[in-house]
Amino acid sequence: MRVNWSGNVQFSAADLVVPSSVEELQQVVTGSARVRALGTAHSFSTVADTTGTLISTSGLKPPIEVLPDERVAVVPAGATYAEVATALHREGWALHNLGSLPHISVGGACSTGTHGSGNRLGNLSTAVVGVELVRADGRLVRSTVDDPDFSGMVLALGCLGVVTRLWLRIEPAFDVRQQVFTDVSRDLVVERVQEIFESAYSVSIFSSFTDPQLMESIWFKARTDGPERAGPESVLGTEPADQPQHPIRGQDTAAATEQGGVPGAWHERLPHFRMGFTPSVGHELQSEFLMPRAVAGEVIEALHGLGPDLSGALQVFEMRTIAGDDLWLSPSRGRDSVAAHFTWRPEWEIVRPALERVESVLAPFDPRPHWGKVFLDRSLQEMDSLYPELPRFRELRDAMDPDRRFGNSFVEDLIG
Repeated sequence: MRVNWSGNVQFSAADLVVPSSVEELQQVVTGSARVRALGTAHSFSTVADTTGTLISTSGLKPPIEVLPDERVAVVPAGATYAEVATALHREGWALHNLGSLPHISVGGACSTGTHGSGNRLGNLSTAVVGVELVRADGRLVRSTVDDPDFSGMVLALGCLGVVTRLWLRIEPAFDVRQQVFTDVSRDLVVERVQEIFESAYSVSIFSSFTDPQLMESIWFKARTDGPERAGPESVLGTEPADQPQHPIRGQDTAAATEQGGVPGAWHERLPHFRMGFTPSVGHELQSEFLMPRAVAGEVIEALHGLGPDLSGALQVFEMRTIAGDDLWLSPSRGRDSVAAHFTWRPEWEIVRPALERVESVLAPFDPRPHWGKVFLDRSLQEMDSLYPELPRFRELRDAMDPDRRFGNSFVEDLIG
């Protein structure tokens, strides 16, 4: 029995194939009635599931290629961000951002809209300037930013083909210092939340909602070469913690990236968790909803009112910001966004009623669910309202996969 990273999804596929060449991948695709690409299995939804054949591209590992004149890196879709970041940094280059953990595959993260945090930083897919994939008919095709359908091909939920390589924008490597502030007044956070998010390159706010007066921690990641900003001390009126912190109180802080304001390489500070350690707690469920950034304070207030309703199910809540983009299926398409992320205990029977309360409270804020997390059912009408480019994406899917070789029930329920 094959399961995802947290064990909440049991894959329906009869076979898992790991091709060692593009030619072998093409044969598997054309020889299967139904097929889906599987990355590092870190999605908590059934987005990667299929009743046919699962394909892992982890066996397709051409060298990571840096094109310095173009400021682009060509990377295999099956590589993890840890592998890519290490290779780029070795040659003096960096990506604009990373997610909370570097253990996930580049192809899977970009296909589902995974993101880090930062007012001016788009999700990880916004670094993509070229994508290569094997279509349903077996053809290997490449799309670039100059193509009219490119914004529908990067973050495509695996609906258009099996991605083999990605071209990513890069920039010169930089250092980051990370500071964590603990037990911050909730009222202060609500009042000054926009200043808080503006005060560093990347900011994350954590709470378990157990204390109605406090947010448990705020993580600030500042570039050492960044512009002058009002520092977090001046915004919060307090000093940073002098001991390492974990996003979830009580967990081993050895897994968390270095804090205390010590400068370090971008790929060793932007994630919350170190490479080589089990991220978060390992056994959990996750949900996330992206809303217009302007409502961040209202969202914190609304969720704190749910504190008692969430206490048995929630491990930790995190709020982050993401810059808007133009990708058709991106949860941050067309608007600068704030994300409300929930790390739940692994028992769905406890989580479901808590999630129902959360979705009810967030409904007035036009929330778009993260494709790779757990959320309640949505009608096609709701999805069309949340994603105005869905009709255009359906046309692209009809052209590239008319027989729905890459379809599954998750996609059919949400996209049609």
